[in-house]
Amino acid sequence: MGKKYRNHTPDFKLKVALEAARNDKTINQIASEYSISGVQVIKWKKRLLAEGASLFKNKRTMKHVEAHEDVELLQKQIGKQSIQIEWLKKKLGIAS
Repeated sequence: MGKKYRNHTPDFKLKVALEAARNDKTINQIASEYSISGVQVIKWKKRLLAEGASLFKNKRTMKHVEAHEDVELLQKQIGKQSIQIEWLKKKLGIAS
């Protein structure tokens, strides 16, 4: 019979990682308390410490960068359409 894998919720992972980051208990104590592998606790803790700063990134600046990229894309599309309209006017003999 094969090993059964469990999927843990993000809330559970965060709870375990925060407890490990506090260093109040050993990794083995936390692992046995939650019935998971000590290696898994270490991985979640490392990920929390490595990526935790991304939780506090300034969302306004990220939106500004995305909006700027959108504007550039729209300007390119407008330029292409303007050229197509002028070409069609010329072909159909419509004066501008």
